Amino acid sequence: MTHAVAIQHLHYRAGKRFAIPDLTLTVPTGAIYGFLGPNGSGKTTTIRLMLGMLRPAGGTITVLGHGVPNDVPRALARIGYVPEQPHVDPTLTIDETMRFHAAFFSTWDWPWARQLAATFALDGGQPFGRLSKGEKGKLLMLLALAQRPELLVLDEPTEGLDPVVRRDLLAAIIEYVSQREATVFISSHLIHELERFCDWVAVMDDGRLAAEVPMERFKNSVKRLRIANPPRTPGDTPFVLLARESTNGRAETWIVRDWAPAMAAYFERTGSSLDDIIDLDLEEAFVEVLRAFRARNR
Repeated sequence: MTHAVAIQHLHYRAGKRFAIPDLTLTVPTGAIYGFLGPNGSGKTTTIRLMLGMLRPAGGTITVLGHGVPNDVPRALARIGYVPEQPHVDPTLTIDETMRFHAAFFSTWDWPWARQLAATFALDGGQPFGRLSKGEKGKLLMLLALAQRPELLVLDEPTEGLDPVVRRDLLAAIIEYVSQREATVFISSHLIHELERFCDWVAVMDDGRLAAEVPMERFKNSVKRLRIANPPRTPGDTPFVLLARESTNGRAETWIVRDWAPAMAAYFERTGSSLDDIIDLDLEEAFVEVLRAFRARNR
């Protein structure tokens, strides 16, 4: 099996305002896959479809080799899930919550769970409802990790948490992946956070996939070019032209994707002059890809 998650031509509609019309994405086994997009873009809906919480109107979903939703119980037995909103009984203590959760997973690792509780400084006697937001986030991550999953599905796991807690949670994920070579599917709109450890990135907007590429390629291939005497019509470019803007009568700024140094020869052939190549950070690249995608889909 080469892909931990494979979604093909997925269709889903929620009321009159939102739909996923035709979604295809693949998550390589062993990857840390960052699922980026603004709020309301369909990230949580996609995750719920992956986990069998929603039923698609069309298309196929395969998770860890199991078809979803028909074979979802077998898939869920191998998945650790941290939802966007807590799903824990607020009256149960941390210890009671751990025991309750452990009863559902034959792979539950008590020594690892206790080690995580100590690392996260969680008091086992505290009821969930009295925990701070950061403590709740730590417990939810503990529950997902202690079952020793093959796939971690994390929906905005650090949303609203302070930087110290975010660092602790991300460190736990990285340590687990290094130990078990697990696959991680993590959705977020905190772009800079995913840049540090994801090796794949997908960009979602309004129920559609705007991009899905290895992280290094995404970071290194989106450029801002400054061009003198640009061609009136670009023609067949070796890169993807996302946007162009005039800076004065004889110069333009182009935003391009899938750039490689050898492509500078294109401008020589068109009688233009490539004056500057400017790297973009991940957030700038994300914004430009999203802006171009929206312009094409108006």
